[in-house]
Amino acid sequence: MSASGAGQHVVVGLSGGVDSAVTAWLLKEQGYRVSGLFMVNWTEDEAGYCTSAEDFQSARAVAEELQIPLHRVDFSAEYRKRVFDLFLAGYAAGKTPNPDLLCNREVKFQPFREHALRLGADWVATGHYAQITHEADGPHLRRAVDDNKDQTYFLAAVAREHFERVLFPLGGLTKPEVRALAQQAGLPNHARKDSTGICFIGEREFREFLAQYLKPQPGMIEDDTGAVVGQHQGLAFHTLGQRKGLAIGGRRGAREAPWYVVAKDASRNVLVVSQDSAHPRLMTQDIATDAFHWIRRPASIPATLTARIRHRQALQVCALTAIDGDRVRFRFEQAQRAAVPGQYLVLYDGDECLGSGEIADLG
Repeated sequence: MSASGAGQHVVVGLSGGVDSAVTAWLLKEQGYRVSGLFMVNWTEDEAGYCTSAEDFQSARAVAEELQIPLHRVDFSAEYRKRVFDLFLAGYAAGKTPNPDLLCNREVKFQPFREHALRLGADWVATGHYAQITHEADGPHLRRAVDDNKDQTYFLAAVAREHFERVLFPLGGLTKPEVRALAQQAGLPNHARKDSTGICFIGEREFREFLAQYLKPQPGMIEDDTGAVVGQHQGLAFHTLGQRKGLAIGGRRGAREAPWYVVAKDASRNVLVVSQDSAHPRLMTQDIATDAFHWIRRPASIPATLTARIRHRQALQVCALTAIDGDRVRFRFEQAQRAAVPGQYLVLYDGDECLGSGEIADLG
């Protein structure tokens, strides 16, 4: 991104949060002609868990303060079909899908970006903590300077061509710096709390939400010796490594220690648990992914790479050991805990994000 926008039109995904507000302010300060675009993804909210209406009012206040136009677009139908339905199908299949990656891939950098370009944008910008460099061979996605906020994990499934004409102005800043800039600029949401979780779930119990869409399929909970220690309401409501919500009381002969989900036996509809948080069935050095998506595939793949299998995990040293069609296998220097099918392995070479793949069923 150049130091001056020289009057170029940039459409900013204005969410109502402080990050997108500072993004819009920074770009205006750099001389860009800025417009805001607020995206509605979820409208089925009888209980009031989603804050979309409140978010829009915050985005409108920011737009008024910055004296920029604000457009509003409803992508709830696309979101339902391309994100939420896949989310439910993943859980029904015993996986643990990640709707944030799906939303970026299927909505924010497809119909959202296309809508912004139809508004006459030269550039599209969001408040993601990531860096992007536009080079002769195309865009390169790079980690943010703030490791604690880096969001390349959530961007790693986006097609490379959809990063064309995209700016991430916050990639070189830390969160405290962004907060300070918001206050300095007098933005009305400078002290607004960061949103957490998924809009359609909000501040409610996750299993309660899933139960509205997935039928209970009760079965036994067994410990790692095969003894029955409880009952579950459906494998779909549990994930590997899970500690809370198992409703296993004190057991005669068992230690006073938490229980962890270490396996799902779909053939018997049995959930397997253990009091060993590093149980061998939870640990693996070899992880395969289905249909690996390369943002940029190097002509020669380095012998040593890094990867993470969940957001905010420290980067883990690994090597690519096999490519079989679209499936790619990696071996990690250290055993990884709870490599969950449906989640993503995101691959890096230095600070560059090379791509991602959905973790395959290791069973």
